[in-house]
Amino acid sequence: MTQLFKMAFRDLRRNKRRTILSALAVSFGVALLLLMASVVEGEMRGAIENTIQLQSGHIQARPLNYDENKTSLKWEDLIADPQTVAEKISAMPQVSAATPRLFASGILSLGKDSHSARVIGIDPNSPASQIFKNGLLSGDFLTADDREGILVGKPLAEKFNLRAGDKANLLVNTADGGVDEQLFTVRGIYTTNTSGYDENTIFMPLAKAQTFTGAENHASIIFIALKDREQAEAASAALQSTTLQFVTWRKMNELIVSTEDFANAYMSVLYLIVLGITATVVTNTLVMAVFERTREIGILTAIGMKSRSVMAQFLAEGALIATFGIFIGLALGVGLVAYFNQYGFFIGNMGVTGILMEDYIYAYLTLEDAVNLTVIAYVVTLIAALYPALLAARMEPVEALRG
Repeated sequence: MTQLFKMAFRDLRRNKRRTILSALAVSFGVALLLLMASVVEGEMRGAIENTIQLQSGHIQARPLNYDENKTSLKWEDLIADPQTVAEKISAMPQVSAATPRLFASGILSLGKDSHSARVIGIDPNSPASQIFKNGLLSGDFLTADDREGILVGKPLAEKFNLRAGDKANLLVNTADGGVDEQLFTVRGIYTTNTSGYDENTIFMPLAKAQTFTGAENHASIIFIALKDREQAEAASAALQSTTLQFVTWRKMNELIVSTEDFANAYMSVLYLIVLGITATVVTNTLVMAVFERTREIGILTAIGMKSRSVMAQFLAEGALIATFGIFIGLALGVGLVAYFNQYGFFIGNMGVTGILMEDYIYAYLTLEDAVNLTVIAYVVTLIAALYPALLAARMEPVEALRG
């Protein structure tokens, strides 16, 4: 076996340029596969985490007749005495935070300019609100007793040329079916690095939102964050109520899950294309080697070398090309993944409804993807060497010598 690979290595050195180009084709293919897999994984992982933190939570407690497609402020569509409900839920060992939130439709206006947005009443002191506090770019964060302050996202502030301390009118729908308007002070400008969300979301303290909309001591949902998101189903089952429904993050984010399945299927096609191109390069390299060494093959078979030995010789050459190429590809691919894991791909606001994607996609490579793609690339390269190996093995000695 050692002698076989020594001969294969010697034969590959006969045409170093062609061998190097073939190994580079394999390495670039492997690196590209790793990068593509890491981008898809990072995109889906980021979208799920982002949506959970900003919108869905791990579990939501909702009224039985809750309709997420509407922003109803009728008391019968809201949770009464939400703080008491949240405190009971917070007592569960799996729960890290449970906080009421109130949703309303609003229009922010300044002069002749206006923009519709979702107004969310939050508890500024809740750990679930920390993500907004961490994203504060200027000004101050809200306080629970603030009655005149709001937080606006960076894109919305830029659209109105707003700064912390500026004032703007905010109009909202109310519980009695009417509207109310008030002049608010922009306490701070925040970013979640999700332009679509930041442009259309305005925050105010929960107590002010309840008074402003006429919801009084009511909330739209209880936002529940868990210590481990895999405990969502168990925690949801443990929460029993005759007046509330408990919905897990998987149920609320079915669109993301289905999108991930579609993305994986689409990427599988792209993987096949990349592997097909790589295999074609390797096949062409070895076929050229077969024709260049036709007389040599004829001499070897004439003096007694068996067809399977000739075939093994070319398969060994394919294995060496695959080995060198994959090692280089792994180094290159891991380097690219590390770079884009740190700096990401800028995609901006893609306007995807139902999925909160950050402005940057950060690559994330799992060990499973790395191993699977490496093994697949190696096997495909060996399969690519099979045709040239069979071509060489089936040569008749007399015909080969004439060649």
